[in-house]
Amino acid sequence: MNKFIPCLLALLSFYSPGSSQYYFYDADHLEPELRWETGFSFGLMNCLTDLGGHRGKGQKFIKDLNWKNSQPCLGLFLSATYRDAFAVRIESSWGRVTGFDSVLKNDGSQAELRYKRNLHFRSRIAEVAALMEFHPLFLIHLQELPLLSPYLIAGLAYFNFNPQARLDNNWINLQPLHTEGQGFKEFPERQPYKLKQIGFPVGIGLRYDVSRFLTTRFELVYRILRTDYLDDVSRSYIDPIFFRGYFPPAKAALATRLADRQQELDPLHTTLAGSPRGDPNDKDAYFSLNLKLSLVLNRKRYN
Repeated sequence: MNKFIPCLLALLSFYSPGSSQYYFYDADHLEPELRWETGFSFGLMNCLTDLGGHRGKGQKFIKDLNWKNSQPCLGLFLSATYRDAFAVRIESSWGRVTGFDSVLKNDGSQAELRYKRNLHFRSRIAEVAALMEFHPLFLIHLQELPLLSPYLIAGLAYFNFNPQARLDNNWINLQPLHTEGQGFKEFPERQPYKLKQIGFPVGIGLRYDVSRFLTTRFELVYRILRTDYLDDVSRSYIDPIFFRGYFPPAKAALATRLADRQQELDPLHTTLAGSPRGDPNDKDAYFSLNLKLSLVLNRKRYN
């Protein structure tokens, strides 16, 4: 990823915005073949993980989404648009995702089992992405600039996350606790997950030219992930005896408390090792809904 971004910028630099204008933006300004923009975005970030969700049996995508967990997010970007048809964008984004089984309290449906699991998490997200836009209206408007243009988005992202849970008024990092036995020799199929990973953003957007210098975009971008541990939950409970075999007493006790919190709701509850804690069949994901504002850098006055 670190090599990809400089190469991408170097490729774009071969185009000379001042040397080839192909139509007028308005009566006074030329539209460059390669239009450069820089700007910022703000909006909401949410996620789809094993924790929380909507009432009833877990569903796919938006059917299992709990909008109450949406958190604010911000971003900065630089984009280059070729003839209004294709754009390449480098973007940095920051946000937070959360999930709480407690939102399902008094649900009365199958989701009650998730409520009794009594887990939660939060995680900050920091992302750098290389994205491409395709504006299909260019295929129709060959000689005029479409002021309102829908488009498709796809790309590659490098992101950092760090799931935490609250215990005794402190937020504890979960990944070092190996709550499902990740990396223990007794569970060879459960490898430790990395906090820096690759994701695959896809989405849709709508661009509108407010003026010759200002452009807005409204976007929904969904990140396809290769991890099921965005929330530190994926498979099944393990016997707490394994924590005592790998960790010092204090850390083993902390891992035991955070791996299984069902007794906080029901002190008489007994968890069987191997019983479901999450669903390993579906990877986690996060997405953002953003409004973007950008400044056009190279529309020049004609004569």
